[in-house]
Amino acid sequence: MAEIRIVGTAHVSRKSIQDVTSAIEEFAPDIVAVELDRGRYAALRKEAQAPAVSDVLKGGNFSQLLVQWMLAYLQRRIGMDVGVEPGAEMLTAIEEAERHGIPVALADRDIRITLMRFWRTMTLWEKGKMLAALAASLLGVGGEEIDVDALTNQDVISAALEEFRKYAPHGAQALIDERDAYLAHQFLALAHRHERVLGVVGAGHVEGINRYIAAPADLPPMSRLVEEPKKLPYAKILGIVVLVLFAFLITAIAFSGVGLEVLLLALLYWVFINGVLSAAFTLIAGGHPLSALTAFGVSWLTSLNPLIAAGWFAAVTEAKIRKPTSADFRAIVEAETFDAMRKIPLFRVVLVAALANIGSTIGTFAYFLFIFPVLGIDPGVVIMEGITNLIAFVQSLLPF
Repeated sequence: MAEIRIVGTAHVSRKSIQDVTSAIEEFAPDIVAVELDRGRYAALRKEAQAPAVSDVLKGGNFSQLLVQWMLAYLQRRIGMDVGVEPGAEMLTAIEEAERHGIPVALADRDIRITLMRFWRTMTLWEKGKMLAALAASLLGVGGEEIDVDALTNQDVISAALEEFRKYAPHGAQALIDERDAYLAHQFLALAHRHERVLGVVGAGHVEGINRYIAAPADLPPMSRLVEEPKKLPYAKILGIVVLVLFAFLITAIAFSGVGLEVLLLALLYWVFINGVLSAAFTLIAGGHPLSALTAFGVSWLTSLNPLIAAGWFAAVTEAKIRKPTSADFRAIVEAETFDAMRKIPLFRVVLVAALANIGSTIGTFAYFLFIFPVLGIDPGVVIMEGITNLIAFVQSLLPF
């Protein structure tokens, strides 16, 4: 019967490098399966081809891409603190296997699928908390010294994963649980063709993988682990709600009898509040004044259209000014400080897109919260009068 042995590692630990080397020497596996997909394997071996900048701009997944880069930077920063390149233990596993003439299998799910499922399955609240935590980490707020070698201790890992599940249950499902199942599928398939399979994975996956290997019948179908998550298009639904609510509000004001001046002010404030906040967040991102002006000019309209976003237009303007190139992808990966990363044109473009959208969204909610106090009118009276007068107007147009 085939034997599967799992080595749990921390991706920035010297001890993990030693553990991997020892496991290959002692276990003498027929194949070494590493927690990498083809994209990360190529990047680790410096063989990755950078995608076209135009593809990034057309894709529009700016927030998802920004989170990916921020997570990678934080892992790299921890690695720099302890003098270990992130992924060094995976590279060691590959090189040691090659030195012994042992084949290597790439066992992890495509990173693009993982990130897509990670981002799309999280709730808006989970995303907000995660972005706030990432921003705090980048700014060095609330940081604690990390014992990297302790990250392979299963008690420590279990406690950390439990906290992560409380913090972002949907994110943990996509990032941890689904990949436990995917990796277990891969290891079991390899065990049908090899006597001794050595799996090299992050320590957080060890318990879940071993549980599935012990009870393969519990594994979810592989097709379910790689499909695009089915969920309601909340962003589009919210956009439609905003459009309907704005149209209702303006119509109520128009028919309430408060006067043309109040109606024009209501429209002007919509343009101003959306525009100022979107432009302000563009400048906070380090965007060019012309990008901020673009965000200001379009945000009032994009807030009413669920299919477009102010950040997309600001990003296009920023790209024309900063002129990012494919070389920026490598520069982002190699940046040693967040300040250095912010100066890279492509990162600046993506950051501008993400923050301009955030500013526009805040502006939309701020408008509905404060428009009546700003105009100095009673919302209950205006809405009731507006509806009553609108009904009377419609009835006057009917032929009966």
